[in-house]
Amino acid sequence: MAKILLRQNDEPEREIVLSGADMMVGRNYDCGILLNPNDAKISRHHAHIFFANGAWRIEDLNSSNGTKVNGNKITTALLNQDDLISIGDALLIFKDENATPTMAVKIPTVAETTGDAALSLSATADDLKLVEQMRQSTEVIRREVAKVIIGQEDVLNQILMCIIAGGHALLIGLPGLAKTLTVSTIAKVLDMKFKRIQFTPDLMPSDITGTEVLETDRVTQQKEFRFMPGPIFCNILLADEINRTPPKTQAALLEAMQEKCVSIGKDTHRLDRPFFVLATQNPIEQEGTYPLPEAQLDRFMFNVYVDYPSREAEEAIVAKTTVHATTEPQVVLGKTDIITLQEVVRKIPVSQHVVGYVINLVRATRPTDPEAPDFVKKYVSTGAGPRAGQYLVLAAKARAVLEGRIHVSCNDIRSAALPVLRHRVLTNFTADSEGVNSRKIVEQLLAEIKEPGPEIYQKA
Repeated sequence: MAKILLRQNDEPEREIVLSGADMMVGRNYDCGILLNPNDAKISRHHAHIFFANGAWRIEDLNSSNGTKVNGNKITTALLNQDDLISIGDALLIFKDENATPTMAVKIPTVAETTGDAALSLSATADDLKLVEQMRQSTEVIRREVAKVIIGQEDVLNQILMCIIAGGHALLIGLPGLAKTLTVSTIAKVLDMKFKRIQFTPDLMPSDITGTEVLETDRVTQQKEFRFMPGPIFCNILLADEINRTPPKTQAALLEAMQEKCVSIGKDTHRLDRPFFVLATQNPIEQEGTYPLPEAQLDRFMFNVYVDYPSREAEEAIVAKTTVHATTEPQVVLGKTDIITLQEVVRKIPVSQHVVGYVINLVRATRPTDPEAPDFVKKYVSTGAGPRAGQYLVLAAKARAVLEGRIHVSCNDIRSAALPVLRHRVLTNFTADSEGVNSRKIVEQLLAEIKEPGPEIYQKA
């Protein structure tokens, strides 16, 4: 059954079933899809949606401002699953289980909001098939991880989003909350090589990246250097208590995270794909530690907080882990699937409406911005930079892929806002003295920064 999801201004989203063979769209009261009658950008009879030759199509009726499908002005166009139709200030999303998903996806970018050319990428049939299967695969992943880890669903979801988006995560939690076990279990379920490094004050960069050793050839007796890879050459690396090691060693790890390679002498060694670092910090014991500078914290896509389990989950944990019974999780996805998904995430379309909301949210964290809320100017010393906006969009795309969708909504952005912004919003003395932390500030921002209307970010 075909239908249209209609979004306009601040009104709740409406669902309109496409019954019959055709439906008129416009601001006249005889239209089957009635748009805002006060919007001058919309003609009385703006467009015509009709069924012909086994498919739904849309036709612009010589409107004054035109009709856009996925950002392109059209005269007539075939409608595919999740196509975005822009008419004036209204956004219409076409839904039809029998329709073919869009093969060429036009991705609006931040540059497009300033009038620059947009980026177009193509998704293959295999890409789209993998995305469609991800909702079921995600549920299977959760079920397999639950064989070992009880509870912590939010932590699992955020780690999966980070892996699919190609980012890294900083895990904050007290000892004994199964952080290491969670990560190693995810590595088994995703068939990825897992390594763990316990960071200590005497750990050297070469202990992580590897080093060259001098060897003598047994046949020729000639001496030569041979590279011995360190534990960083894996797919998932757990950097346990990263703040326990000196800045020199921290920097070596963070450089590898950013560049996805290790330079030893004159040679550069590429890291295996996919590569994901999860660093942990103890939030209470800070004596003798080397806290990560803000610029290095910004390298982490997510700040994931691991809290105590619920009473029911804790009872199940104690009962299950004090007997001999063991259950091994099964592999759900392979490394090739993860790499493909990371590439597909970059092809997921994001409308200007969503990008505008991201920009509003990120800029609102900066106390020097004239439009920042008063509580931000009072409690925040430093706000989030442009990388926060990039990570918000990537995380939202990853969430959509995990749910088997090929479109991103503002709700996806809101779900990713806390782990992305928590470590990028730095509080001042006033906030500390009043017990206001970055989590409270982000939550208040989500409550006050409303989703903008499409008219601000869509051009007629």
